Amino acid sequence: MYMELLADKLRPQKLDDIVGQDHLIGKDKILTNLVKNKKLFSMILYGKPGIGKTSIASAISNELGLRTKFLNATTSKKEDFEMAIEEAKFYGDIILVIDEIHRMNKDKQDILLPHLEKGTIILIGLTTSNPYHKINPAIRSRVQIFELKELTIADILKILKKATKKLDGIKINNQALEYISTVSSGDVRCALNLLEVAYYAKTNHEITLEDLKNINSKPVFFHDKNEDGHYDVLSALQKSIRGSDVDATIHYLARLIAVEDLDSIYRRLSVIAYEDIGLANPGIGPRLDAAINAAERVGLPEARIPLAEIAIEMALSPKSNSAITAIDNALNDINKGSTGNVPAHIKNGNPNYLYPHNYPHDWVKQQYLPDNIKDAIYYKPKNNLVEMNLNKVHNDMKKDN
Repeated sequence: MYMELLADKLRPQKLDDIVGQDHLIGKDKILTNLVKNKKLFSMILYGKPGIGKTSIASAISNELGLRTKFLNATTSKKEDFEMAIEEAKFYGDIILVIDEIHRMNKDKQDILLPHLEKGTIILIGLTTSNPYHKINPAIRSRVQIFELKELTIADILKILKKATKKLDGIKINNQALEYISTVSSGDVRCALNLLEVAYYAKTNHEITLEDLKNINSKPVFFHDKNEDGHYDVLSALQKSIRGSDVDATIHYLARLIAVEDLDSIYRRLSVIAYEDIGLANPGIGPRLDAAINAAERVGLPEARIPLAEIAIEMALSPKSNSAITAIDNALNDINKGSTGNVPAHIKNGNPNYLYPHNYPHDWVKQQYLPDNIKDAIYYKPKNNLVEMNLNKVHNDMKKDN
């Protein structure tokens, strides 16, 4: 039996009904002014699920009164795109709304591009992925790109209060509504679905906080292992450790643990150990390996313990990027052709090679770099205790010789 969902019943009919997105909608804001001036350009709306992409596209279409066709880049067939183009030619202006546009294959792009360029269609693409990373440059150059912002708890609460007026006989207090707003993580659709399930799950339609917790036993947040949200969390974890913020480190680690993405945690922590901590604390690599081995051995949920311990140590550790800077500087020279021949005396089997172990402190002055870059300096030690001590020992050896 078909039943119209609450989220569909509440879908805004005009831009003024949209909650949030104040940077795009409102007095003297770009989307509002475009509709007011009855002039629309092809665009891509991107942002997390449930924050209003489809609603904005529908509201624009309704207000302008233009014929609109909704397609999905993955489920709609090539023939559906061809039919949309024919409709555009026959009826004149048409808005083509394409959901998941970042997944559109080359065949569909080839159909779309010439008509997009001519203005036969007005495209509104919808995506959760950053279009600067995932959208074909040929399409990207022909559209305006607008990022939608996350909705706040207050935004979700406002929508939920409006939704309760559509549910006859509902009894729910502010505490329960605030709980829905919080666990929905800015996803309006998720919030409305939870409210609707709770409403129909009770014969008297009285929804308590306990009812909601029984239905939604695990908080929801946006995390797709194959999309930008996943990489945003990994990036935030690395930047938090690099910035020595322990609490932020634990927060982002917890988000990755909550979705049981241990492999990504292992890989990213390994990168951080050598990229951001490096020679300031060279023992962190082996300690991280030990923590990873322990996490693998015990599995979840206990794996969270060694991972939290090593992540805290990494956040509090002194930091140095001298190793990555050194190798990148050397690679930059090589990529520019600054190499030269290996000096003759250190080529394989050359009798003029001075064997360092035959000299005091196992060091002797001789040239190792090619002649044309013999004075190059790639490694520049940072002012942390470990590197300062290493550098001092090295310099003292040279003085003694």
